Formats: sequence, C-alpha cells, structure tokens
Amino acid sequence: MAAYLGTIAPFDHVLVVPVFEHAFEKNLSAFEHRLRMCQLAFEKLAFVEVTPIEATLKRPNYTLHTLQAIKRAHPSWHLRLAMGADVLAESHQWHSFDEVIALAPPFVFERHGTTSDGRKTYLLPQVSSTDLRGQLRARHETAASQTLEDLLPESVRQYIEDSQLYL
Repeated sequence: MAAYLGTIAPFDHVLVVPVFEHAFEKNLSAFEHRLRMCQLAFEKLAFVEVTPIEATLKRPNYTLHTLQAIKRAHPSWHLRLAMGADVLAESHQWHSFDEVIALAPPFVFERHGTTSDGRKTYLLPQVSSTDLRGQLRARHETAASQTLEDLLPESVRQYIEDSQLYL
C-alpha cells in the first residue's frame, strides 16, 4: 500500500504509524517488534517515514488523536488516511469517525471479498495480515516459505527469525 501511495497515487510523503495498542483489544505482537519490522520493510522507500508517535500518546488512543498529533506536528500537511474497504466497513465502531474523515479523508483500497460504500477505491494484491501471520507460523513448509519470500523483504524475514516471532 505504501509503495502504491508513493509511486502511483498523488502523495509526496507516506507516514506509516504502527498502532501502539489496538482500540478493539486485538492481541498484537510487542510494539517495538512491529515498529522495527515497519522500519525494515520501508527503509528503501525514501518517501516513507515510520513513526512511533502512538507510543507517546495517552491511552486509550484513537485514530483521531493520532491524526490530531500529526497535524499539530505538521500543520502544513494535507492528511489522508489510507485504509482497506474492510476497515472502512467497521468505521461505525470508531471513536468520532466523522472527525477522522474531516481531518484526513479516507483513501480506500478495495480488499478481495469486500466492497466499498461507493467511494473510489484502489485494488491491491490479495494479501491480509491474518493470512501473512498464518504463513509465518507455517514458514518451514515449502509453499509458505515461498509465499513469504514473495511478500516480505529479506530484512523483515530475518528480523522475525532472529526475534522468534509468530511461532
């Protein structure tokens, strides 16, 4: 998604913001691991910046608060929030979603098996974080190993191995 935003879509700068703590209490790997994997994944894309900003915000944190903090730090930026249509479909559960879209109108990517609400969408390859974690758990199988080679930078795969993540 970040590569698309910075090379095909009309964006000069892409800010990747790993969530510190999931608002819906989704079980996540440790923040420092997710932050480091993002840094490794995007290190060759000069227009991408990975920020740990969410670790500095009070809890519970919501997307709105993150966007407000980014806007305070960069008042001249025109923000957009890149998201999958599957996430957009859950926006009724978000904290103050109307304020979120007023501050950073969504740039929606269609996900296989989902439809958007009529907004223009951009189709990405069929990859999901859930599927990717499943492939990581099966990474010693030939098919999973090949899929991971196709989807993850070597530096991220090595970090996952060294940190013994997703076992």
